[in-house]
Amino acid sequence: MLVNNVLSPQRVLRYALTYLAISTAGAQANSCTTNLIVDTDIFSDVDDAAALLLAATLPNVSLLAVNVNYPSAYSPLAASAILNHYGHPKTSIGLRRPYTNESFFDDWAYELGEYTSKVAYHWSGGSLPWFTPEKSWEPVALYRKTLADAADASVTIASIGFFENLSGLLNSSGDAYSPLSGYELVAKKVTKLAVMGGGYPSGYEFNFWGDNPLATAHVVNTWPRAVPVTFLGTEVGDVVLSGAKLTMEGPKGDPVKAAYGWYVGYNTTRMSWDPLTVAYAVLGLGSWFEYGNTGGYNHVFANGSNVWVADEGVTNQHYLRLAMDNVTVANELDKLYLKGVRKFDKEGRGVLRG
Repeated sequence: MLVNNVLSPQRVLRYALTYLAISTAGAQANSCTTNLIVDTDIFSDVDDAAALLLAATLPNVSLLAVNVNYPSAYSPLAASAILNHYGHPKTSIGLRRPYTNESFFDDWAYELGEYTSKVAYHWSGGSLPWFTPEKSWEPVALYRKTLADAADASVTIASIGFFENLSGLLNSSGDAYSPLSGYELVAKKVTKLAVMGGGYPSGYEFNFWGDNPLATAHVVNTWPRAVPVTFLGTEVGDVVLSGAKLTMEGPKGDPVKAAYGWYVGYNTTRMSWDPLTVAYAVLGLGSWFEYGNTGGYNHVFANGSNVWVADEGVTNQHYLRLAMDNVTVANELDKLYLKGVRKFDKEGRGVLRG
């Protein structure tokens, strides 16, 4: 259901400022570089592909690594193909073990199509060309090396899927990359964690319960308290519908345009949970978001349900709300997609293979 707010003079001014920001950099980007790691379950929803599009094309981003938390061989291959297309051929990609050659089948609604194997094959390239999933990193090792090589308090992590990789990182001990434990490494190197998952102020959402809810609880409940965490709940992404303009106006040889076409069809929108989370991780609140709380913290139960706990002593955990109407945010998100894909179309990328 779309939720449209009444236009007050203050909101009109806010929209004008947002339009100006998008036209110059895409929603009030910080002048400093965001050193970003994306932890994605790219497989069963196309919004992960849109999230990687943003991670690869937004200005002022250094994409350090991508970790895949769904164990399908096609998932990292698709991520590699997308990153390669958008100018990141050497980005290291991790894949959760053990993996299989499983491909997506929508046995819930019988409406959605598979896209990861198709993107992986037709746009093969990058650090994991077709068919080389065995060359992917083990996720905890990739996390530990990437964080150890980074400056202190310099890395932003966008978690847009399940939590096995992050849980493994927190459980890790010192190794050749760093003598620090996983907790110590996160506390020293990570400046922000942005999470797509849960419902706020309480909920029962798929990313939290759909894979290993105990891993979710481990990460959310024991994350180092000195490192800020922000959650984008299902209720935010549910109402921001994007992607149709990309399928209709994007370049012919674009992999994410094709992914949307295979997944939902052309000129059809999809909910925008993951791209919104990456947008927040890179751009901050901007004009799109506001915090839904002033204090407290998120708690996840063993079944994957969550609740926001009031606690004035905790001030660095937040959940997001839309600060403007969902239709405007969706339109601006579509502009970011198109701006990113057109840049690389002009550089001659994206010849469909096969």
